[in-house]
Amino acid sequence: MTAPKGNIRRAASGGSNERTYSMTNTTGAARKNNKKSGLQGVDGNETQQDDAANPERNWFGYTRVDPREKTARVLGVFDNVAGRYDIMNDAMSMGIHRLWKNRLIRDIRPQPHERFLDVAGGTGDIAFRLFEATNRNAAITVCDINANMLEVGRDRALDRGYGNALEWVTGNAEALPFPSATTTTDGFGGFDVYTIAFGLRNVTHIDKALTDAARVLKSGGRFYCLEFSHVDNPILRRAYDAYSNAIIPRMGQAITNDSDSYQYLVESIRQFPRREALKARLIEAGFSRASYTTLTHGVVCIHCAIK
Repeated sequence: MTAPKGNIRRAASGGSNERTYSMTNTTGAARKNNKKSGLQGVDGNETQQDDAANPERNWFGYTRVDPREKTARVLGVFDNVAGRYDIMNDAMSMGIHRLWKNRLIRDIRPQPHERFLDVAGGTGDIAFRLFEATNRNAAITVCDINANMLEVGRDRALDRGYGNALEWVTGNAEALPFPSATTTTDGFGGFDVYTIAFGLRNVTHIDKALTDAARVLKSGGRFYCLEFSHVDNPILRRAYDAYSNAIIPRMGQAITNDSDSYQYLVESIRQFPRREALKARLIEAGFSRASYTTLTHGVVCIHCAIK
């Protein structure tokens, strides 16, 4: 489904010129659909409605920024840490992130006939688990705004012997470079499952990303978001906050020579919407029902929604 190593399809502006498995000439269709949905991407017109619906758009961690500046800064963060991203995940979570991701796959119960879209999945952690859970038979597309992260994931896929089995696409979660599931007539029909793990909090306009997720999912399609959340127990919360603020940036400095990027990641967790708020925003984005499951005393949460 993909081209030779090093050729990652780039379509970050919300459209693509060509698409494998009979999806051709999608640029106009994607932009038309995005316009109807009010999805202008990072360069579009910002409105007062955006301010109300997407309060996080103006915050890079605890720093107030212009929305376009936030997108650029987030790109810079992952440019800086791409090469050691997975090592840092193991260090920060003491390996527990692997258990969280495995739980996500169990909740999804992936089937070989399903088509998967993994957004913000550059290094391939979720895509590889989905691929193995379907006996290496499912059609999986990994979409990430950061080409450096995709390069890391693509290299890992080749090292695992996956060859060209997965597709790697550079694209913005707010304006995905895929046609709408409800309007395509080229045989695509939409995705069955959309996943985003530890990526939604880095999106500038969360509501646009949720709306676009619903747009590309077929009727009955499932949305899964694995994301850091908020610890409810006050004693555990104080311990968790102390660890996050004091230790994680220092780990970042030691492992990636970049403490600032990990300071942002700590702050972005604190700024992420509460569980009930995100559940409500999923319904507003066009999903018929939504739920969530907390893990590790609320450190992370799996959000699920059905179109």
